[in-house]
Amino acid sequence: MNIVLLESLAISREKLSQLAAPFEAQGHQFTAYDDGCRDTDELIRRAKDADVLMIANSPLPPQVVDACPRLRLISVAFTGVDHVPMELCKEKGILVCNCAGYSTDSVAELVFGLVFGLLRRISACDTAARSCGTKAGLVGFELKGKTFGVVGAGAIGGRVAQLAKAFGCRVVANRRSVAAGTTVDGVEYLTLEQLLTQSDIVSLHVPATAETKGLIDKEKLALMKPTALLINTARGVVVDNAALADALKAGKLAGAGIDVFEMEPPIPADHPLTGAPNTILTPHVAFATAESMEIRGEMVFENVRLWMEGHPRNIMG
Repeated sequence: MNIVLLESLAISREKLSQLAAPFEAQGHQFTAYDDGCRDTDELIRRAKDADVLMIANSPLPPQVVDACPRLRLISVAFTGVDHVPMELCKEKGILVCNCAGYSTDSVAELVFGLVFGLLRRISACDTAARSCGTKAGLVGFELKGKTFGVVGAGAIGGRVAQLAKAFGCRVVANRRSVAAGTTVDGVEYLTLEQLLTQSDIVSLHVPATAETKGLIDKEKLALMKPTALLINTARGVVVDNAALADALKAGKLAGAGIDVFEMEPPIPADHPLTGAPNTILTPHVAFATAESMEIRGEMVFENVRLWMEGHPRNIMG
């Protein structure tokens, strides 16, 4: 079979060679590209003879999938697959697998990096220290004792809830599969409206679907405390970022930590959030640690191996 990796997995060449070696030893062809190409015609040229495609989080244009008559599997080195033309894959009988769980700890840890950055005003403190300043005007807040709301308490949201409890927070959550009014492992489940109203910190962990697009809109933001923080390490389309910027500028929300946007970074200089106060913006790095990259590299190849053996896993759609 012809296996084509269309983008970097952010692992060493040695690790990539190690992962590809068993396939090449079995007579399969493996080709890897790591130049970040986004040109559709060039991607078609690279992918057109593939039986298996590997991608990470760069958008896969439907024209590329359409131009691959032999394609049977797309192994996605990412959790979300909203950058893959899933309906087209279904029509063409192409299986799509993801790497669920590879970044659970890395994403959960960045959530708290953003939280502490906002609560303790770390960026402003760094600026003050570098410019002969003091702590004047930089008194922060403690996380202990706050109500921490988790929207989407799956694997990552569940890990965030565990860490929030360890920091001494009251933890509330919203999840479609758990009825409001239920308490599980010390986490109180509420309706989304109740969670937004009660929480001091709201952390989002839902996938990008038709139902979640614009989930946190102007009306939902208005339910939050003016002293509350919003953290989004899920998907950019879940939040109406223009409405979020307006709320921050009007003092209706205390701050926001945002790792994901409507598009993959770089975001435009005039994006609504670049001019919003009390924000920390990161360029979609929550999943990206040396440890998580190694894990997903192993998973994306293992998905291919198991599919070849007739036992596919992590099937999407």
